[in-house]
Amino acid sequence: QVQLVESGGGLVQAGGPLRLSCTTSGRTFSTYSMGWFRQAPGKEREFVAGIARSDNTYYADSVKGRFTTFRDSTKNTVYLQMNYLKPEDTAVYFCAARSATQQHYVASRQYEYDYWGQGTQVTVSS
Repeated sequence: QVQLVESGGGLVQAGGPLRLSCTTSGRTFSTYSMGWFRQAPGKEREFVAGIARSDNTYYADSVKGRFTTFRDSTKNTVYLQMNYLKPEDTAVYFCAARSATQQHYVASRQYEYDYWGQGTQVTVSS
């Protein structure tokens, strides 16, 4: 069983940055591809960004150019660097892990992920 613990959420002004972290348990971090999703009040959970085992990345159009995800295998941690935040980025952000055999594939659908974190709130004020 893999456990994911997110941190870094909070309140930030529009235009500001915020970095989320997601640390995984276990020694097999390198075998997982990782994803970030978010859920705003009254809306469905949506894909934000993902990173494959090869560090190949993929982003939702709404965050492309503003968000970056990267991983540090020495810390079993994946990060989501969010810049130029907008009020519409306000949501609970979740990280997820997927046992992956493919090196380069980035999953973008919820059902493709095996493990989920508890979520962290990000609030962007205007």
